[in-house]
Amino acid sequence: MQRILRGLTGTLVAATIASFLYGVTGRIIVKFASSPVTSDNVTVKNLSAAVRTLVIGMSALGTFIFAFAATGLLLLSVKTAIDLLGREPSES
Repeated sequence: MQRILRGLTGTLVAATIASFLYGVTGRIIVKFASSPVTSDNVTVKNLSAAVRTLVIGMSALGTFIFAFAATGLLLLSVKTAIDLLGREPSES
């Protein structure tokens, strides 16, 4: 039973972090979209595009990692619960 609770607690923590990062990623995207680069220099525009892509990509990657971890922990908790329910009482 304690394993199930640990897995569900980990799921809650990872899902909370993923939700927070999802919101941050959305705000970063909106901020970048609403404030275009005003320079006429091609190098500045290219570097700006590269940095913006890197920032958005890293934020999305962090969101995915925590969401994936939350999903895995939830599935592990479900499997553990099924295994505990499938045991016969004499095997305690």
